[in-house]
Amino acid sequence: MSSFSTHVLDAALGRPAAGMEVLLSLADGSTRPGRTDDDGRARVDADLPAGVHTVRFETGTWFAGQRRTTFYPAVTVTFTMTDGEHHHVALVLSPFSYTTYRGT
Repeated sequence: MSSFSTHVLDAALGRPAAGMEVLLSLADGSTRPGRTDDDGRARVDADLPAGVHTVRFETGTWFAGQRRTTFYPAVTVTFTMTDGEHHHVALVLSPFSYTTYRGT
């Protein structure tokens, strides 16, 4: 079994993306909802199965809450989780671009 975390950074403002809704969808069809904390981090503290999973970041809702427009209403990242490891998917975001990487 494995674990999951994420960290979302607002590159345009140079600070964490606090309060963003995040949904982790597992290969078996189950989901784990979350929200980034004041430091832009969210974590699933459960043993998760290996497989191909997705994490969806609700970027449109988050930007709208700040009265900012964005080109991306959501960002979905599909990744492979291997058994027995921690998986950290980081998202660096601005209203008109994003990048993601596997962190630690």
